[in-house]
Amino acid sequence: KYLMYAIGEILLVVIGILIALNINNWNEKQKELAKEQLILKQLNSEYKSNLNQLDQKILMRNEALEACNNLLNHIDNPNSINEDGVYQSLWTLFRDPTFDPIKNDIVGSENLRLINNDTLVRFLSNWSSEVFQVQELELEYQKFRTEILLPCYLRLGVSRNINNNLWKDGYTPTEALDKESKNKFTIKPTKKSLNLTKVLEDVELEGIVSQVITHHQVTNIQSQTLRMRIINMLETIEGEIKK
Repeated sequence: KYLMYAIGEILLVVIGILIALNINNWNEKQKELAKEQLILKQLNSEYKSNLNQLDQKILMRNEALEACNNLLNHIDNPNSINEDGVYQSLWTLFRDPTFDPIKNDIVGSENLRLINNDTLVRFLSNWSSEVFQVQELELEYQKFRTEILLPCYLRLGVSRNINNNLWKDGYTPTEALDKESKNKFTIKPTKKSLNLTKVLEDVELEGIVSQVITHHQVTNIQSQTLRMRIINMLETIEGEIKK
């Protein structure tokens, strides 16, 4: 009888320990789920911002493509030159549409294990390499505009007029933090003799314009793929966030 009583006591203690462990594990799981929700909400906010910024860069490149077509039209039809339109187009080519997404420390940290959706984990793990493919093209264009485009503008003597045309009626950059701000001042056009028809006859400038078209088209193709990746990520994240 004593032995049976002792065994019963032991079983009760064991059962009590198992129940306590299960309660502790449940509590820890709830804490992890709460942390996961915080991470998901943070990711949701970050990738919405990334999407907005990427759309701005795609828009800037589309505007540059339109400017290139405008310049080629002036080159091919020199009798229909619109001076302001030419200078505006030349400036649009010089803008730098570089995507710089928000960086987080989730990938490579223990927080990644808190995310239970395997598809989302895969998206996050591949994100850096996919962004790099776009940024690599953008860095090429930065080098192109600094080493080829700017020297060409300086050689042709159009830089002062380009910048005067930019500011004289007020200018707000596409990527400006304050979209309502419109800055206006004048540099005044050059007093030196400048034949815009001769400028547009420059073979190097024509080649540069065509090269910009190809580069921006390729970069936008990559950017559209990255854009769809962000949209898929946001859909997955929002599906995991508890309403």
